[in-house]
Amino acid sequence: MPQVPQTFFDALAVRAWCGLALDALGRAREEIDAINVYPVADGDTGTNLYLTLESAATAVEAVFAGHEAGGGAEPGPAMAEAVRAMAHGALIGARGNSGTILAQLLRGMAQVLASDDAPAHADGPGLGRALRHAADSARQAVAHPVEGTVLTVASAAADAAATAAGAADRDCGEVARAAYEGARAALAETPDRLDVLRRAGVVDAGGRGLVTVLAALVETLTGQTPRTTAGRAAVPGPHARVEPGEAAHGTPAPCEDGDTGARDGSPAFEVIYLLEAGDAAVARLRKRLDALGDSLVVVGGDGLWNVHVHVDDAGAAVEAGVEAGRPYRIRITHFGTGDAHAPGTERTRGERVQRAVVAVVPGEGLAGLYAEAGATAVLARPGEPPASGELVQAVRRAHAREVVLLPNDADLRHTAAAAAEQVRGEGIRVALIPTRSAVQGIAALAVHEPERRFDEDVVAMTSAAGATRYAEVTVAERQSWTMAGICQAGDVLGLVDGDVAVIGQDLTATAEAVLDRMLAAGGELVTLVLGDGAPQSVAERLEARVREGYLAVDTVVYHGGRQGAVLLIGVE
Repeated sequence: MPQVPQTFFDALAVRAWCGLALDALGRAREEIDAINVYPVADGDTGTNLYLTLESAATAVEAVFAGHEAGGGAEPGPAMAEAVRAMAHGALIGARGNSGTILAQLLRGMAQVLASDDAPAHADGPGLGRALRHAADSARQAVAHPVEGTVLTVASAAADAAATAAGAADRDCGEVARAAYEGARAALAETPDRLDVLRRAGVVDAGGRGLVTVLAALVETLTGQTPRTTAGRAAVPGPHARVEPGEAAHGTPAPCEDGDTGARDGSPAFEVIYLLEAGDAAVARLRKRLDALGDSLVVVGGDGLWNVHVHVDDAGAAVEAGVEAGRPYRIRITHFGTGDAHAPGTERTRGERVQRAVVAVVPGEGLAGLYAEAGATAVLARPGEPPASGELVQAVRRAHAREVVLLPNDADLRHTAAAAAEQVRGEGIRVALIPTRSAVQGIAALAVHEPERRFDEDVVAMTSAAGATRYAEVTVAERQSWTMAGICQAGDVLGLVDGDVAVIGQDLTATAEAVLDRMLAAGGELVTLVLGDGAPQSVAERLEARVREGYLAVDTVVYHGGRQGAVLLIGVE
């Protein structure tokens, strides 16, 4: 069914634009992934843009559904409400470098269209001002802007939109078409501005995605689909000769005027998280993260931010967020040995690493630990377990032929199984090890050897996890019946292998009782993971207890951060 044209930009146009752009990115996703060589050739720009816009579209639909359920006199939400929802949805769902920039572009538009003095709907000049502010705010969000990227394409779109909006009687459709044509022309020139694109023979992947989104805006406002909205024909000239699935060669090179890609030093991890913090704290965070790595993009405002950076020390990037405010939905991805971040390599975009590990972890500290061990970590905060789609995306981001999946939670086994089944259909070999605790995952990761046969590696990891008893010490939130009797709110609970085994009043005494019970059956290594609520003295007391009472048993201590349980214990 052809789209009904909108002569002005209102809430219905926001809804239609999100839907059309999501469909268009879905069709173009593989092509955009295939030409992704900058800032990191990890082949996920199209997927990240799609997931970011999916979150934006979902938020807009929720606003419309709320109005329909409320049965109010108004037929639907106001434009300001719709664009705010679009921007907020994109912010909380932003993925990767380009997705984070897209979120800021949408936020920049919302700041104009939803301002206190904004009209009920936008005309051509209003849309032009929104596109101008979007491009400017996105550029400001990037620590070291580089020409020849999505930022260049966005600026060109804004320039063309401003010119069109300045002419008499130009409506929203004409402004949107001018923005699209300006972006399309700038995209074709990106290889001339960025050497890594020229060497690879491709245009900028993020810019290609933005052109797709602007084409959907044209369709929303005119009812006409631009002639070149999908496929390689979307970009004229010799620069877009990469078909979906083809390899695109090229390693990002440092730029003299600052860059958003890999510098000498080759950061090994991508770290992304949402952050609740004030403006002053975020300003300090920017400086600290800029010193730690590159590809720094911080977007948002009004107390909520999306932080994206490439670093060598993932733990330090997360700790910087903890100092600034409350980070959550933390995602840490290891780029892998021999990928585009490794100095001197020329790995093709289409080439996958042979094997990777994807693990769900309950705290920021463990996320950093797993990432440093080479795993792609998916953070599961208390009350916020990851959905299967998030695990699917993590497996894709690992970009490997073979993947070992560690759910590290009995309740996530079915979610992980659904994710594994989905990616198997994409030709990825996946083994699900039914780990029920992060300490079992640590044991499995300790024996992981990518060089041996897949089946042998999976067997060894499964055996190590199965040989690790696990426990946790937590505080009861309410009165309830347990295997060890009735507990009251505030009691300290010691759970062994998932069941309450000890009920106590003192944290240290309960932890000691749990540890003694676990070591009664023997053991060689005790792993302690301290949560935010555990004093260091607990670890010191337990280490002393092991040293004094159990010969030839070693102890290692990690800090897990906000992991739900006060203490995790593993005995191998």
